[in-house]
Amino acid sequence: MPLQKPWRPLDRDAVASAPNRPGVYELGDESGTVLSIDHGVLRDELKTVLAYGDGERVRWTETHTLDRAGELADEHRDRLE
Repeated sequence: MPLQKPWRPLDRDAVASAPNRPGVYELGDESGTVLSIDHGVLRDELKTVLAYGDGERVRWTETHTLDRAGELADEHRDRLE
């Protein structure tokens, strides 16, 4: 099951608006197909993703801890398979 958040273009504005907190994020292609799911400190992760051009769109959800972000990312990956 994908995150229940709207897609945003993966650009500098999205990275700048990402919280400096742990969370789960999905990368998507232009049509909104989920390409990957990962977790970490959102702003730092998205800076790296933007630099490598791994997707066209992004959406995320915050968590209170990195451990919880990892658990959620695993749950979302399992549902995607």
